[in-house]
Amino acid sequence: MTAGFAGLGLMGQPMALNLARAGTPLVVWNRTPSRTEALRAAGARVAADPGELFLRARVVLLMLADEAATDAVLGRGTPAFEARVSGRTVVHMGTTAPAYSAALAADVLAAAGRYVEAPVSGSRGPAEAGRLVAMLAGEPDAVEEVRPLLAPMCSGTVPCGPVPGALLMKLAVNLFLITMVSGLAEAAHFAAGHGLDLETFARVLDTGPMASDVSRVKARKLVGGDFAAQAAVADVLKNNRLIAEAARERGVAAPLLDVCHALFAETLRLGHGGLDMVAVVRAIEARTEKGQAW
Repeated sequence: MTAGFAGLGLMGQPMALNLARAGTPLVVWNRTPSRTEALRAAGARVAADPGELFLRARVVLLMLADEAATDAVLGRGTPAFEARVSGRTVVHMGTTAPAYSAALAADVLAAAGRYVEAPVSGSRGPAEAGRLVAMLAGEPDAVEEVRPLLAPMCSGTVPCGPVPGALLMKLAVNLFLITMVSGLAEAAHFAAGHGLDLETFARVLDTGPMASDVSRVKARKLVGGDFAAQAAVADVLKNNRLIAEAARERGVAAPLLDVCHALFAETLRLGHGGLDMVAVVRAIEARTEKGQAW
């Protein structure tokens, strides 16, 4: 089965490379053509446009930036949409509003296609290592068709019921991630402000009950001042917004998220939108410098 893959960004490129290197017959497309060269070298075919991508693949994985990019690749709202999705399985792997995904699923099914949500948990490092976790939602037979295809990219796949269950689960997981990393950044700032050795701080975390893959990686980045993006501040702020909107729709309180939203917005205004999410420490530092400790 030939698979298609659109969206070769920070996460999409290593994900697609893992598919190609595993021997999956693969055709790819990206808005910026230079991002396809590594895939071509790995044996994937490169489509000239989204129409060719859908023509050559029965299952098409979309790892795109937002709703507008997804609609553009699908040709949604144009005559091209039905021709692209009919008889094919569309796998939506990006992070968008759950309500958007539910509406898209209805449109794909109405056009005689199949639809699976498959957002992933993990950042650039797990994407490169093929250790992402995919949350899946959709009709059971479509989900089971897609699961084996995800194996080179994901160490685990977890069914989450009907659409938009997978995206809601992704937002719940991301709420924990955002608040956890913000807390870690604040803790490191607190330690530095009291003259503590940050290497020792990281070692205590690494050997204690709160240690995790995320805490180990992010603590190392904070200690070393390495803010190269694995999950960029601008993307985290987008996720924060999506979570907040979903919380408001159900009347669910999310007070910690509100604090993080303010901090990441400040980090973006300081010019750090392209840095890793641990750069939220810059907003915390700025508050200290302004005497806003309390």
